[in-house]
Amino acid sequence: MNSLLRPPLPGPSLCARSRVSPLPASGRLGSAALVGGGRRCRRGLAVAASAAPSWMEEAGVAVLEEGVRRNPSVSDSYRPAGLPRPNATVLEAQGRVCTGPGQTRPLGEEQAMRVLDTILRSAMGELKEEPVSSAQLGAFFAGMTIRANSFPEATQWSEGERRAMSIFWPRLVQVLPPEVKFIADPEGTIMGANGLTGPRYVGQGTGEMRLVGALREVLAGGHLGYEEVQCVLKDILPIGSNSSSTVVSEALLAAFLIGQRMNRETDRELKAYCLAFDDELGPPPVADVKSLTHYGEPYDGNTRFFRSTLFVAAVRACYGESCLLHGVEWMPPKPFVLLNDQGFQGGITEGQILKFMGANINLSPTQAKTLLEDENAGFAYLNLQEACPPLYSIIGLREHIKKRPPLATSEKVQQFVRARGRESMIAGFYHEGYEDPLLMLMRRRTVHAGLVVKGEEGALSMATKERSAHASKGLPVNHCSGFWTPNSINSSETDGIARESFRVIVNAQELGFESTETPRTDRSIMKNLELGLAALGGEKGAAYDRIVLNAAMADHLLGCSGAEDINTALDRAREAIDSGKALRRLMSYIKISHKVT
Repeated sequence: MNSLLRPPLPGPSLCARSRVSPLPASGRLGSAALVGGGRRCRRGLAVAASAAPSWMEEAGVAVLEEGVRRNPSVSDSYRPAGLPRPNATVLEAQGRVCTGPGQTRPLGEEQAMRVLDTILRSAMGELKEEPVSSAQLGAFFAGMTIRANSFPEATQWSEGERRAMSIFWPRLVQVLPPEVKFIADPEGTIMGANGLTGPRYVGQGTGEMRLVGALREVLAGGHLGYEEVQCVLKDILPIGSNSSSTVVSEALLAAFLIGQRMNRETDRELKAYCLAFDDELGPPPVADVKSLTHYGEPYDGNTRFFRSTLFVAAVRACYGESCLLHGVEWMPPKPFVLLNDQGFQGGITEGQILKFMGANINLSPTQAKTLLEDENAGFAYLNLQEACPPLYSIIGLREHIKKRPPLATSEKVQQFVRARGRESMIAGFYHEGYEDPLLMLMRRRTVHAGLVVKGEEGALSMATKERSAHASKGLPVNHCSGFWTPNSINSSETDGIARESFRVIVNAQELGFESTETPRTDRSIMKNLELGLAALGGEKGAAYDRIVLNAAMADHLLGCSGAEDINTALDRAREAIDSGKALRRLMSYIKISHKVT
């Protein structure tokens, strides 16, 4: 059998056992496909219109044509209204000091003085236009405390930071709120005689008192148990302004979230984050489908390259591989860029693409189940706002802590809907060290197969570009690892469940793909949509190849039925596109999403 599921471990690369033929010339990216965004856009609109003429004029083409006029990008229109902006000076410093033991970059004296002066002036009420938020104070001082207490010498405080703190702390201690003084010196060992608030601080209310107790351990560089983390999260979330929300200091919550990430959370801590709100809306609905794949894309989206997952889901749904996507419209902390004084921007997400096309993106898990079962859809998208309100409630706070919290890992491994048939999970990662924890969380979910992919920008999209001989160190793009549950008595057993594991690097050239650069979208939803619609319309090129590659490799590496042979899997994905089935499903989804009840 021509299968890639059992490569030698570790496998140096992924290739077919019998080399497939290169794509015919007609299937390669021609120069015409690269000329003029308007031409590609018109092609995409024409394809979309011909796919569903009975309703696209109402729900699709009008929306897309309006998009052409507005030339939309991932802008403040997707950022929830009313969120206060973080202070840029302190946010920049957080990016340096609120990170891991080996990644922290201590501040120089000049920057440290500037940051502490900004905090002082804000606390005194002098920065009306750009105050330093409570969450920023909590994150910044948590970073400084953990570095002082537990980091290696190279990433502890610099001499410049020490001098700046010795000048400003006597004044800061007069104006900072007690919870921030606790975070800055929880045991009274860092600031000397000026740090006496910390040892006496207990917080207000049961939830906050539990959080303070957990923080003492975190700020000392320690770790917490599974139940302890779960209790803290359930005590303090959701946060918000309505009367039913928990009242808790955002400084304490921010310190807790960034502190756990800086300490490199343990498996038991990640499991607590992952499973804490499984029962928030009751038992998940069960879809009557033979196979369901849960897609865990990074919630903060793509800023540079074509994001293919939505189009891949439409392809796989054509042959019975149902797909559940989940995420948000907008999520920090992708690199912030100030554009034309319009504010910060983030990355492209599936929620933005679907919303821009006119789809209903505010579905409940039960409505998503209905779409998964619909023979004209077969995939669904869930917004975190509907699927897990407590976690959605802290999106604004996550912007103010700057760095990704543990939730950025655990949110990729969710089961908002279950299936009667086979279940699989795919998640993207970028930083080394999170590959095995993601697989651990997938095993904890008891799915039949799990796959983690180092795609471009840490997302799921594998590239067709040949890897340069001078590529940077670390795991390469297209690195994959995972497990599946075979019908084999020779498989190893973990947690009492027989599984077979693999680690491979997908080499697109050995699968017959021409090496091509990934199309850039640079935060433009319209450009991403143009590329995807044109590809689903049969236009051969880089976007088409990536959709085919990612659909077929998901089928193959997850052990899906009919994909044991990689060439067969590739042909099946191409047929779903070339026949027009995938495009019709995507267009039907927009219409059906407004009709489910």
